[in-house]
Amino acid sequence: MHKTPQQLAEAAAAAMHARDRASLALGMKLLKVGPGLASMQMAIREDMANVHDTCHGGLIFTLADSTFAYACNSHNKNAVAVTCMIEYMRPAYVGDVLTATGREQGLEGRNGVYDIRVENQKSELVALFRGKSTQIKGEVTDLNK
Repeated sequence: MHKTPQQLAEAAAAAMHARDRASLALGMKLLKVGPGLASMQMAIREDMANVHDTCHGGLIFTLADSTFAYACNSHNKNAVAVTCMIEYMRPAYVGDVLTATGREQGLEGRNGVYDIRVENQKSELVALFRGKSTQIKGEVTDLNK
């Protein structure tokens, strides 16, 4: 039976989520997935604060990177990061809830470009992330099972 692009994205996300130990350990929630897009959320805990009493930038990066992973694997083709960069716009604090929303900007052959916007619960911009992916051998999930 042929799957729609949305069904494909949902099946890939379900398979990934079950194995995504890092994102789960950080309390990330997958809010939405679709062809070439994803949205995730993470509440900033006390143990995520750095020496400046703000959220560690690496954890903001991890939220954006996880969102990027769900977006670039949404076509059910195994995809990995080639390069990623982030611009931090404002700090996040303990108690903030960050939402990362990512969208495919282009997919040509095996190479994709994805932009992720990270905002706090006040819809204030916290960070902008761009990830470039390449598809590798295999599929995220076997849809014939």
